[in-house]
Amino acid sequence: MEKAPEHEPRDMRELIYRGVESEELDYKAAMSWTAMSRAARAKIVRHCLALANTKGGYIVIGVGEDASGHPSVYQGLTPEETHSFDPSTVGPFINRYVEPPIDLTVERPLVDGRRYAVLVVRPFRNLPHVCTASIENELQTGMFYIRTSDASSRPAFRAVEMHALIQRALRNQREALGRMLRGILYESRDTVRQGADLSEFRDAVSHAQLFFKRRKSPPPGVPAVLFNFQVIPPEFDEEHFTLSRIRRAVGDAWTLLASSGFIEPGELEKCYLTNVSLRSLPEGRLKMWQVFKSGLFHYIAYWPVPHHLLLYNQLATALSEAVCFLGKLYTELGYAEELLTLRLTLEGTEELKLKLAGRDGGEFRCRIPEIAVEIRRSAADLASGCEMHASRLIREVTERFNLPDQYLQNLPREIRRHLEKR
Repeated sequence: MEKAPEHEPRDMRELIYRGVESEELDYKAAMSWTAMSRAARAKIVRHCLALANTKGGYIVIGVGEDASGHPSVYQGLTPEETHSFDPSTVGPFINRYVEPPIDLTVERPLVDGRRYAVLVVRPFRNLPHVCTASIENELQTGMFYIRTSDASSRPAFRAVEMHALIQRALRNQREALGRMLRGILYESRDTVRQGADLSEFRDAVSHAQLFFKRRKSPPPGVPAVLFNFQVIPPEFDEEHFTLSRIRRAVGDAWTLLASSGFIEPGELEKCYLTNVSLRSLPEGRLKMWQVFKSGLFHYIAYWPVPHHLLLYNQLATALSEAVCFLGKLYTELGYAEELLTLRLTLEGTEELKLKLAGRDGGEFRCRIPEIAVEIRRSAADLASGCEMHASRLIREVTERFNLPDQYLQNLPREIRRHLEKR
């Protein structure tokens, strides 16, 4: 997948200008890592511990506070300060005081002519992170730090907070085991599920497609592929969610991929409520997406393919961002172990060629008019293993283009690298 332009990564721009600290975001004024005191570095370690033990998140360095205490003074870093945030020294210092090591990266984006440092901290996967050494009043040995809703990073001293950490660790381990078992047990299961009236979901999708096609059409004379993505809950309940809850869940899920191409900047502000769904029909874009009160998600788009060429990067990027967003969305909606059906179709693919960037002659042809892929996974699986499930979808689709598997050997790693930049 192609990298975002180095001079202005869209996701970093949104983070830098968000202007509000939260459970997942912290701002620091411009500073030099090498010139910082030991206590100041320990404060960064504490924030990293807290973010990793909560939801993961970001520390943006180069944004100071105004007179009222709001992070809105966009200082940026000098070349010397930027150079001081060397990933090869910052990461090892932080993990010197942490067990197990925190999974983090250091980005140094250039936004509006100013350079910033951004520490990208991922949530723990197996065990929560404990502090292994004390530093003045900033770090205490044996403490599990957490991030709170008021954007503070402090020890988990309440029983309910320790219980939440333990439960999250146990859930992560269950999910890892569950992914393995479900791969064995559910992939061969008959697709008909008792108690789920799939005709209701099919009708909703059919009406949505008709609504979309009446209002959007590809450019005249340019061939196009119809991209259709659905997520279907295990049972139909027309009033399962309120529209306000759906809007909140979509907003929370979108922060994970802020400014992605799957759901673009401004779409959340311009989406609107219908009687049955939250709908986005962005002006000037050949796409529409909806989240229904029944829990159904539907995304439909025309992809123009001049010269009958579909770019592999476009396909892989869309599916990676979709799986990441949907895992977060359905987790926010309260789904956990219930099996969700992910159904993807690409229509208009006969004689379509898949083009791999940077490879001479790297074109592979599809011989069928429609590609259809379906997998069933829980929301917990999608959220904790999005690279694996996105990789599965991409492989399933590219198989129909007769793409040799040798081109996809590093696919999970490429997906993860791409998502980190979102």
